[in-house]
Amino acid sequence: MKVFGLAGWSGSGKTTLVVRLIPALVGRGLRVSTMKHAHHNFDIDKPGKDSYEHRAAGASEVLVTSGRRWALMHELRDAPEPSVEDLIGHMTAVDLLLIEGFKRQTHDKLEVHRPALGKPLLCPEDPHVVAVASDAPLPEVGRPLLDLGDIEGIADFVIGHCGLDRPRAGA
Repeated sequence: MKVFGLAGWSGSGKTTLVVRLIPALVGRGLRVSTMKHAHHNFDIDKPGKDSYEHRAAGASEVLVTSGRRWALMHELRDAPEPSVEDLIGHMTAVDLLLIEGFKRQTHDKLEVHRPALGKPLLCPEDPHVVAVASDAPLPEVGRPLLDLGDIEGIADFVIGHCGLDRPRAGA
């Protein structure tokens, strides 16, 4: 399974890019999964639901399943957050795992940068940023510069970088 990240400051458009990039990659015959890092306390469950009550009662893991999907919730309690590598070990193998966030980790990644945010580029300090996608011209960064609006071009880059050569849809 190939792993490729999308990193950038909050508000840079990482999620928007992931949501637009997935169909471009799937349309080329790739099986794609995602992993997203949240910097805040989050919950995918609701108070009053049985699964929530199971966790509140102290269960370490709760698996909820139906005929359409399943979800496994794992409570860290006081344990440290697992590494990206440990989390990848829980994923079902696909052609490409896109990781949103985890900007300080060592997997190859595309930096999503919007100069209007006033935040510095990550790439000068991160050798794992292999390209930058921006919505405005940038100074030379020593890496490929991609147009944030060119989803097919970004898909081409990701596929080529990861060695997942697949023909374009309709080609």
